[in-house]
Amino acid sequence: MDSHLWQPALLAVFLAVFGGNAAAAPKVNFAREVRPILSNNCFHCHGPDDKNRKGNGEKGLRLDTEEGAFEALESGFALVAGHPEKSALLDRILSHESDELMPPPKTGKKLTEHEIALLRRWVQEGAAYAGHWAYEKPTAAPVPNVTVPRWSASVVDRFLYSRLQAEGLQPSPEADAAALIRRVALDLTGLPPTTEEVAAFLSDKAPDAYSRLVDGFLAKASFGEHWARVWMDLARYADSAGYPSDPGRSIWAFRDYVIRAFNENKPFDQFTIEQIAGDLLPEPTEAQIIATAFHRNTMTNNEGGTSDEEFRNAAVIDRVNTTWSVWMGTSMACAQCHTHKFDPLTQKEYFSFYAILNQTEDADRNDEAPLHQFLLPEEKARKAELEKEAGEIEALFKNPVPAWSQGFAVWDAGFPRDLEWQSGMTGEAKSLNGGSVAVREDGSLFVGTSEKGGDTVTVHLGEIVGEVAALQLNSLPEARLPGGGAGYGANGAFIVDQIRVSIVPAGAKAKPREVKFRAVYATTTAGGFEPQTVVGLKVNVEQNARNKGWSVPNSQKPQSLTLIPEKTVKLQTGDTLRVELDQRSRKKEQLLASFALKYTLDSRAELAVSTPPQMVAILRSVLAARTAASAAQLMDYYVRNHAVEAAAERASLASKKRELEALKPNTVPVMRDLAAEKQRITKVQIRGNYLNLGDEVSAGTPAVLPPLPRGVAPDRLAMARWLVSPENPLTARVIANRFWESIFGVGIVRTSEEFGAQGEMPVHPELLDWLALELVRSGWDVKAFLKTLLSTAAYRQSSAVTPELQEKDPENRFLARGPRFRMSAEILRDQALFVSGLLSPKMFGKPVRPPKPNMGLSTAFGRANDWEISAGEDRYRRALYTEVRRNSPYPSFTTFDAPNREVCTLRRNRTNTPLQALVTLNDPVFIEAAQALARKIIKEGGASIEERVRYTFQRVLSREPSRKEAERLGRLIREMEAEFASNPARAISMATEPLGALPPGGGAPEYATWTVFANVVLNLDEVLMRR
Repeated sequence: MDSHLWQPALLAVFLAVFGGNAAAAPKVNFAREVRPILSNNCFHCHGPDDKNRKGNGEKGLRLDTEEGAFEALESGFALVAGHPEKSALLDRILSHESDELMPPPKTGKKLTEHEIALLRRWVQEGAAYAGHWAYEKPTAAPVPNVTVPRWSASVVDRFLYSRLQAEGLQPSPEADAAALIRRVALDLTGLPPTTEEVAAFLSDKAPDAYSRLVDGFLAKASFGEHWARVWMDLARYADSAGYPSDPGRSIWAFRDYVIRAFNENKPFDQFTIEQIAGDLLPEPTEAQIIATAFHRNTMTNNEGGTSDEEFRNAAVIDRVNTTWSVWMGTSMACAQCHTHKFDPLTQKEYFSFYAILNQTEDADRNDEAPLHQFLLPEEKARKAELEKEAGEIEALFKNPVPAWSQGFAVWDAGFPRDLEWQSGMTGEAKSLNGGSVAVREDGSLFVGTSEKGGDTVTVHLGEIVGEVAALQLNSLPEARLPGGGAGYGANGAFIVDQIRVSIVPAGAKAKPREVKFRAVYATTTAGGFEPQTVVGLKVNVEQNARNKGWSVPNSQKPQSLTLIPEKTVKLQTGDTLRVELDQRSRKKEQLLASFALKYTLDSRAELAVSTPPQMVAILRSVLAARTAASAAQLMDYYVRNHAVEAAAERASLASKKRELEALKPNTVPVMRDLAAEKQRITKVQIRGNYLNLGDEVSAGTPAVLPPLPRGVAPDRLAMARWLVSPENPLTARVIANRFWESIFGVGIVRTSEEFGAQGEMPVHPELLDWLALELVRSGWDVKAFLKTLLSTAAYRQSSAVTPELQEKDPENRFLARGPRFRMSAEILRDQALFVSGLLSPKMFGKPVRPPKPNMGLSTAFGRANDWEISAGEDRYRRALYTEVRRNSPYPSFTTFDAPNREVCTLRRNRTNTPLQALVTLNDPVFIEAAQALARKIIKEGGASIEERVRYTFQRVLSREPSRKEAERLGRLIREMEAEFASNPARAISMATEPLGALPPGGGAPEYATWTVFANVVLNLDEVLMRR
């Protein structure tokens, strides 16, 4: 196409857009005006991705860099500075031929006349390129000179006011004091102010009253809870592991770390380093180790048949994407499969960054390892107290008082040195699986194997005269068995997982009577097995639940298991004792083959078998032959275990040891690097497929950003420090913008999740840079930064919307009025509980399960979505502590746009749907809050309707009701009084379900009426919106 043909057309467009006075127009800003046009319309085919780049040059046409844009092509030059008529870029944009037109018609994109005119002006002015604003270091622009008193004190206000003037806008007046304190309280703590706080602020006329108000809310413990909730979205925190089975995960210690970090005002750079690499710091504290759970919030897949490496790789991918999103506001995910289409991020650079996070021990295992064990502060304190008290008793035992040894001689003389054990075999023995059972002359048995594996051997003991004090199972090694042991397992190993004993009466019709036991003693047992479980005395929860019974892995020496009945067993003439030995463990080959069953009538049996062998050896020695050391050892044993005079101290010590043993540590999954010799090699994954690997890469960061420091290992710690380095152009801007978004409702960069080429330009670029620099200059002081924002005249404006502001700035981007937006799901719930007096102030700890509708549904693997509601104050704790299940998130939170936390959520949507009204009107939590608020109104709000309405508004909205509001609500109350007076059953239901019975003397119609009133107030727009 002849380039001269389109010149008149373009000139017409240019004149239509800019008029005849083109020379007076400001110079085109590449970053603000040109790059967005090229990014949205051209970079996909003419951007960083060299594998898919189009164009007839050697490397295709590249428009995201100055070098590429001015490179000679086979057909000429895409851009010729100062000569639009010679620039093929404009030629193709204006072409009337579909195969020549750019962007191609099939893309559905088309430049507007305004965009075409901008491009022509830019080329005419020299086609100057500039790097993407977000990848350039922030610079301190001159602060505008503002003389308006209210807007001149703050640098932030001076930037904002200057822009308002440029846009032809005037700021709004300051909000009234009641609205301000409510706004500050909600923004800093997620809770409304109390009536006492409002009254104090309204009466405080000191010049620094507002400053002290902000400081007060910054110092509240609820500040950390509120901002931790915001961070949980970024950390994709959940109390379950995700994927179809979605099993529970104990990671609440990380949430508590974040709460404490915000309340302690931990510098944000330190907060960052601890979460990414706290374990790599020199001598890390427990809190710094727990902080690394940030990147253990990734999902794990426990479904059978899945590849652990596939999902370990998915977790690392998630960590890469989350790190870039949270700290650098850049969607890095595109570069996993190919070089980024719009930003200068190559696939190789993606996997170089991946390599940094690819060296940790976690590997999609069911056990969530590695885990850090810890005690809560109160548990640590109790442990120290118990250890101190136990130590004091131990010291007494080491230096016993003389009185404690008085009974020693009697005990020594009466010790059963040689118990008499009897066989009592009647000759009746059988194997349930058909194995042979041989009863030898001495009453011992030998059981042959069965092809079925596993067995139950039944033995009868008879002709017992007297009361049985104990039963004993003895293993008898034999040379013919494996390893010369007593069982059929390797080295003679055997497992007896259950023993049942019963008295079989002589009569044919009489039923056997079970014999119960109170103690079990074994001479040895395998690790992880508790002998008590053989008779059901102890359920093994410490180890694998299948490790039940008495297990002897190497039985070359005789071993014994002694059972002590709850009371001595007395048999009548003709009765027998039936003993069943179950051997049906998962290791079915480990059967006991050679053994004897014996009993004793000696009541001292437990004393004998419970005494350690070394003590028995001393007791069996002649008194005169005992050495001083052995005599002292025996005396110490006696005092600690048998001295009547020391019984109280012994019981106290045992109690403290039991409590100490019960103080089991909590666990949290954490990051831990592989040993140097186990470090993984990282390779590019072709098209993002972990099974299709390309070139090996070394750990590093993208070239568009400053490199990692030289001379340090490119590990997580180096990367974390790099993120918050003053040289990094992104992090401070991104974090400053995110805090701004939380306070003002929308960020200076609206696309807070995307600072790359596809994101929006900042509406106040100089202000954003100033804020970023100020955040770093302050030492990353979060509370100081938030106070800077809350201290501005812009923040303190009324949020009322005038027709002019609605027309000129409907989204309030220039802040000519105060911010106004609907509150988050969690704040709405917490606020309702708070004003009703139900909210628990309890902080920290395991997640809770507040009321929610029962759906009767289950996950794909059968886990019920419904739950048992927490009791007591746990029912009313802040939303932050509600258990987060990824496959079944809390319903009302989902309705109000809370994410399921499967991935990092940088910015929640704010929707407006009828379902939301149904929640606040009918959800059990909100109904219960209305009932509790009604009871407070009746108890504390006065006697008249007017007094009670005023009390409610002050409590819920921090202000007095208007006359019109009071009149309308008065009519509602009188209508409800009549309604419930005529329907007592409905009144009782409205007033008590689900909160419970009314206070003594309370009338159901009155409480029902005020419950409806409270529900109406809790659903006012002003209650649901942050104004």
